[in-house]
Amino acid sequence: MAAPCRQHGALSRRAFAFAVLVSLAVLFAPPSDVPGSPPGVDKLVHLGLFLLLALTARWAGIGRATAAGVLVLYAAVSEVVQGLDVVGRDASVADWGADVLGVLTGLLVWAAVSRARGPAAH
Repeated sequence: MAAPCRQHGALSRRAFAFAVLVSLAVLFAPPSDVPGSPPGVDKLVHLGLFLLLALTARWAGIGRATAAGVLVLYAAVSEVVQGLDVVGRDASVADWGADVLGVLTGLLVWAAVSRARGPAAH
């Protein structure tokens, strides 16, 4: 993975690292820090967050299969951790589904943009 990351540059790696940090803050914030919202908005947040993670992972040069596998696993682990007493939030299969949909959408968007840009795009 080191060679593809060098090829994609420091900015892309920093963007991915920032997306990971944002995800940690969003997924593991204490319940008192989570703002109230209309029903369903949390699913959009999950979808958008994992879409961002997938896009920045690909930009950073992480392969499609690796990004998909690691992000889907991260989504599952985050839901399990949210269900533990230490975090005090609720685990949700629906949130995990929104996460997976975000990963798939991000990977599909990356693939479509890469195809449109031609063979030089990664």
